Amino acid sequence: MIEEEIALALLESGAVKLRPEEPFKWASGWNSPIYCDNRLTLSFPAIRSKIKNALVAAVKEQFSEVEAIAGVATAGIPQGTLIAEVLNLPFLYVRPKPKDHGLENLIEGKITPGQKVVVVEDLISTGGSSLKAVEALKDNGANVLGMVAIFTYGFAVAQDNFSKAKVKLSVLSNYEALLAAALKNNIVAEKDLETLKEWRKDPGAWKK
Repeated sequence: MIEEEIALALLESGAVKLRPEEPFKWASGWNSPIYCDNRLTLSFPAIRSKIKNALVAAVKEQFSEVEAIAGVATAGIPQGTLIAEVLNLPFLYVRPKPKDHGLENLIEGKITPGQKVVVVEDLISTGGSSLKAVEALKDNGANVLGMVAIFTYGFAVAQDNFSKAKVKLSVLSNYEALLAAALKNNIVAEKDLETLKEWRKDPGAWKK
């Protein structure tokens, strides 16, 4: 299954780390047994190619009418560039906020009114910042077909946000596949699974 293949690649590269006994502290203040930084995969050519090819396949399968690729800054930029290069499509990216000088651009690159765009993101948490990028593109005349991403925690709030925004989302791997791959490859023990599953139910209130 591609979900478990990608999950194992994320674990092997160190892009995803699992520490149920010694939780991480997220910027949000949440305690978490998982930390994800998919930018690390870029340093491993074989894994980088695996992810690139899987994302290209997802774009072709889910969004065959695509005319341009847009990355969400910053982690979506390199992946989006790789996809655009393979598909020979224009590339642009969306900043989290406009530049404070020059033309004060929020979007870097050229958008043609009505252009069919697929957005590239590395990680889906709540979906908030990803969907802001979609709105920025729409506000600037793009026809956003949907979004592809490498990994999602699968939070209910993210599913609700994408549903409300009517944005189609295609993700290579997810939390369930990650736990399955981690257990199968002896990265976590069976006794840790319950802790990892409990966190996902209510991450804001979870404490080890």
